[in-house]
This record gives sequence, C-alpha cells and structure tokens, in this order.
Amino acid sequence: MSATDIDHGAGLVVVGASLAGLRAAESARQAGYTGSITLVGDEFHLPYDRPPLSKQFLKDGAEVDFHTNTEELAALDVKLLLGEPATQLDPTSHRVRVGDSDWIPYEKLIIATGASPRSLPNTPDLDGVFALRTIDDALALRERLFPGTKLVIVGAGFIGSELASSARDRGADVTIVEAAPIPLVRAVGETVGQALAKLHERNGIPLLCDVQVEELIGTTHVEAVRLSTGTSLPAELVVVGVGAAPATRWLADSGIELHPVDGGVIADEFLRTSLEDVYAAGDVVHWPNPAFDGLSVRLENWTNAADQAHQSAVNAVTPGDAKPYETVPYFWSDWYDSRIQFVGTAVADEVVFASGDPETDKFVALYRSGNRLVGSATLNEQRKIMKLRRIIANKGTFADALELLDPTEKKS
Repeated sequence: MSATDIDHGAGLVVVGASLAGLRAAESARQAGYTGSITLVGDEFHLPYDRPPLSKQFLKDGAEVDFHTNTEELAALDVKLLLGEPATQLDPTSHRVRVGDSDWIPYEKLIIATGASPRSLPNTPDLDGVFALRTIDDALALRERLFPGTKLVIVGAGFIGSELASSARDRGADVTIVEAAPIPLVRAVGETVGQALAKLHERNGIPLLCDVQVEELIGTTHVEAVRLSTGTSLPAELVVVGVGAAPATRWLADSGIELHPVDGGVIADEFLRTSLEDVYAAGDVVHWPNPAFDGLSVRLENWTNAADQAHQSAVNAVTPGDAKPYETVPYFWSDWYDSRIQFVGTAVADEVVFASGDPETDKFVALYRSGNRLVGSATLNEQRKIMKLRRIIANKGTFADALELLDPTEKKS
C-alpha cells in the first residue's frame, strides 16, 4: 500500500512501526483518542518482536512473534504505511514526508524510529558481512550458519553475545572480537562486565578484548578479519554488533533538539520534544528520568520501549492530564542457557557481589550510591530481580537489599 492510496486526515501520526510505535497507537485509542491514527514503518513487515532474532529465531527457527495483525489494526482504526521510511519533518506546516514525495499532515506526532546498527568505518562492501536488526537480516544469516562455519562477531555486547550463543548451538566456529578492554561497561559497569565476559570462556567461545578490527579481507566475499594485533581470523561470515545510533537523520532539518553526542531526540519528563505537538518514545529518546533524580538517559530495551510509548501517547492525546515518565530500567539477556537480568543504573559508587560467585553461573550484584540501592545485576537468579527493582523504585537502601537477600542481615 502506498501513501497515495490513503486519505490521511490530520490526526496522530506515529513514525516507527516496531514495538514502541504499535504500543503508542494502541495506547492512544485506550486513552479515548478518536482521531485518525497513521503508523509509518520502513519495513514491509507488521510490528514484531526483535529480541528473539539473535536467540530462538536464529538458533532453531522459532517463529517470530508479530505483535498484531491487520484485523486487529483495522479494529483499532489504525492506518498502516509500511515499506517506506519517513524522510523529513516540517513542523511549520505540521507534516511528515514519507519516501520521496508524499506528505502526511499531523495533529500530534510521536517519533518512535528506534536505533540503527552502527557499521565499521572504512570497510569494503563484502558479501557475508551482516548487521542484525531486522527479521530479514536474521533470516539471511540463519540460512548461512552451518556446523563448522567460521563466524567472527565484532562486538561483545548483548546482541553479539546472544548471537555467539545461538551460533554455537548451530555448530558454528565462533570468535568474538571486542574493542574495549572489558565488554558491557556502559550497560552494567566494569565489575559485572568482567564477570559476564567469563561466560564465553566457560562455554568454549574465544573472546578477544582490547582488539580493533583493522580490515575485512576479501574480493567479493569476506574471507578473513585482520586485527590490530597483526593476526588474521579466517571468516566465512562476519556479524557487526558495535552498538546502535538513534535513527534521526530524517530530522536533520526540522529544528528539533538532538543530543550532541549520539543524535538522539531530547525530550522533557513528559516526553515532549522541543517542537510543538511532537513527542518521542523508545530507543530514540533522551529524557530526565525522575526515578534517578532527573538523570538524563536513553534506554535500548524491550520493557522501556513498551512502557515509554504508552506514556508518550497518553501525554500526546490528553496533554491536560500529562504525567512524567518514570521508570526503573529493566532488561534481560539469554546466553548459553543462562539468564542475565539487570535493573536500575550502573552509575554507582560501589558494586558488591552480595550472593553467589562471579566465577560461577549464579550471582546477585548490587550497585550502591551513598546508602541507596541504585541497581542490581543477576545471573540465573530470576526470582530476586523484581523484588530488587521494587526497592530501587521505592528509593530503598543498600541495607534493604542485603536484608532481602539474607533476612538475618541486620540493617545498618
């Protein structure tokens, strides 16, 4: 369906047809919005769940969970415009350009375009080199992963680590290359990042840290990866997982305030941007999180995308009842039959392994700032993480967390 096939009224336009975009459209209807809603997405697929792409879908071909279908969207009276990206925002005339020519008027706009994978600089365009963001990326990669396939993963973040686990289960010969001395520092800090890195070694996957990729070698197809150490790794496939940048290039001439470092959209506590009637949600947005005294953050996880999109939509369509968006971040990741979970923030004065052992496959790490508990990371301790999240949400103390883990522990 093309833009010229649709008669768009000036209603709510949501740019980004993934989890956040869909939740925004649903939440606007639940809040009583009766105007037109248009959902714009650059993929031809209906909104689907991305986390399994590096896990079950890649490992054993499990079906991708589509969050909705055309019948449900029709019942919500949501108009779909798929397969064409938004390319321009004109706030003066309240219009969004889709593709090369079509403009859609909006009364309210929600930006939910997420983040796009970063690429390696100065590398040739070779067959066999992948990023992993879409269902099409995962399908193309899965079709080439066989027992014995030499796979080099660039980046030991959560996506790269999940991919390593899945590829190993498919029998691939996997090596991970990480530029940082310790992986996952921004997400979980140095102490826990170091502990999680050992999971790769215990599961037979080489992890090369503090090593740069100098060159991808090959004529038409990748054949090897040359490293800053001077060595070369044979490679039939290379997956680049070096992080993602907010997908905001289409906003460059709009006048919207963007973050000076990563180009993400800057919003206030109500998820309002610097442009009138324009809100933002999901991986794309920086906002001051009241849960941590207004610390400005941008979160890339499933839980935040869903919850933030809900509040963004409600605030957009019922601005008189707008509420600040406050959350204790929560995310999870599955590696080698282990479940990693994290709540809160990794910005802390101290990190303590309060139970278990970082050298084994079970632990609880607590993050302390002053006397407050501000974060927790767990490995294979699923029953404890949400209780710790509640302590953080209630601005509880480090002693509260210790007492939760060991009721005989006396509060100081």
